Amino acid sequence: MRVLWVAALIILVDQATKLTVLQTMYRGQSIPLVGDWLRFTFTENPGMAFGIEVGPPGTITVFAMIVTGLIIYYIYQIRGCYFPYRLSLVFILGGALGNITDRVFYGVMLDYSGYFRGHVVDFIHVDVWRGYLPEVLPLIGGAYTALFPIWNVADMAIVGGVVGILLFQNRFHEELSEAAATAAAEGEPSDPAEGSTRAATAGAVTLPANGGRATDSAEDAPRALDAPSADAAARGYSATDPEGEDNAPPRPGA
Repeated sequence: MRVLWVAALIILVDQATKLTVLQTMYRGQSIPLVGDWLRFTFTENPGMAFGIEVGPPGTITVFAMIVTGLIIYYIYQIRGCYFPYRLSLVFILGGALGNITDRVFYGVMLDYSGYFRGHVVDFIHVDVWRGYLPEVLPLIGGAYTALFPIWNVADMAIVGGVVGILLFQNRFHEELSEAAATAAAEGEPSDPAEGSTRAATAGAVTLPANGGRATDSAEDAPRALDAPSADAAARGYSATDPEGEDNAPPRPGA
């Protein structure tokens, strides 16, 4: 699971940039970088995307932690699978953990709230468009916003991960199907005789030497050992007579 180091790097860069903003900028400050199109604007987001808040304080944080746990479990389940797809998931994981850090600790660190009630620090402002969103959009319809909204390194990682999943998911599922077909082919022997040999080697019990019949009790053992004597008696002479003379009474019809 070395790919998780990528998530750790994303968290490190995200938190380093946020702490730099907190120490060098004041809330609401905007620093132009490329005209009005790209700026650093320090804002804080108490909710989800577009500032949407759901439920009592802390609800979004708990929900984000549950989703993050599911992402970690899924990444573990597909370990060893198509790398670009797993890397995309790790980008989402790193971004989610970066923002969760803000929500869990920043309220206490900045002394405006308690644990799990912090606000996410946003500062990367790409001012492509400003206006009111269409009313038909659920939850955010009619809101005045800028596209893209002000975001941070963690948000960029999440968006990049989502784009990666859209690009690589088909190849990921193709590799899963190919691996399943290969495993099924290797599990079924091409030659039925070969399959029987494997089964006998793997689980069959070695049969005794008495014609392939296993002895059921101790009294069957002498019978098995006396098979030559019985054969000799059937031919009309004693097996104990080295000359092979017939010492037994003649059989009827002999």
